[in-house]
Amino acid sequence: MKLGLKGMNRASVSATVALTASAVLAGSALASTAQAAAPPTPSITAKGGFVMNSGTSKALYGKAADTRRSTGSTTKIMTAKVVLAQKNLNLDSKVTIQKAYSDYIVKNTASSARLIVGDKVTVRQLLYGLMLPSGCDAAYALADKFGSGSTRAARVKSFIGKMNASAKSLGLKNTRFDSFDGIGSGSNYSTPRDLTKIAASAMKNSTFRAIVKTKSTKQKVTTKSGGYRYMSWSNTNPLLGGYSGAIGVKTGSGPSAKYCLVFAATRNGKTLIGTVLTSTSAANRTTDAKKLLDYGFKK
Repeated sequence: MKLGLKGMNRASVSATVALTASAVLAGSALASTAQAAAPPTPSITAKGGFVMNSGTSKALYGKAADTRRSTGSTTKIMTAKVVLAQKNLNLDSKVTIQKAYSDYIVKNTASSARLIVGDKVTVRQLLYGLMLPSGCDAAYALADKFGSGSTRAARVKSFIGKMNASAKSLGLKNTRFDSFDGIGSGSNYSTPRDLTKIAASAMKNSTFRAIVKTKSTKQKVTTKSGGYRYMSWSNTNPLLGGYSGAIGVKTGSGPSAKYCLVFAATRNGKTLIGTVLTSTSAANRTTDAKKLLDYGFKK
């Protein structure tokens, strides 16, 4: 009897060893599969980058995500956000284009919506002129319209104050604006993480979403003489039509900002929002953004 038990024990031990070995091998195989499925972390030329899941606010990628950098015209996301946050906003109210706006464009060799002095342009149209061709003249017109004060300088200062107050309300510690369009005096900065949060907040507004996903638009504006003309604007964002699911948001560039892009895309009900700052060229910022989106959608 004892011999039988010993024999059974040996068999049980052998079976246990075999099962354990199988389990270890199976576990290793599963681990290998999981590792193989994990997408490799992308390498981008931009000095800073960040991507998050818009629905959950979960960070998916970061490179110097909290380092302050010049933002160029991505600043205009906050310009639009401040305008759209105004109480009792009438998007169809008209703004008369002033000579000061066109003079500003000439003085700064700035990107323009080609607004014509004396034309009456609606707030909605100015937002299209701001976000598609990145019109600094449209930005100036909006700051002048929605700032408070008896002089244009006071109104502009007031509007920039609203931009900073909005950043503060979002809890952003590394963002400061000293201009309505990104052409500042050296104190206009943000980070990839902060800019992404600003964009995510702005994208909650349906008007903003409709504008930034528009590839091109033709707008009828009233001329000084009471007639009308059409303004045609194309979006500077190459992801629209160039990346499946792209829905925005805004390009930016400048001497210190180099090439920037705040981007967003939706696939299979999942929306990602991100930012690349200080990329080396317009082509590379687009490539950087696509890499980060591809990576985010695989995670």
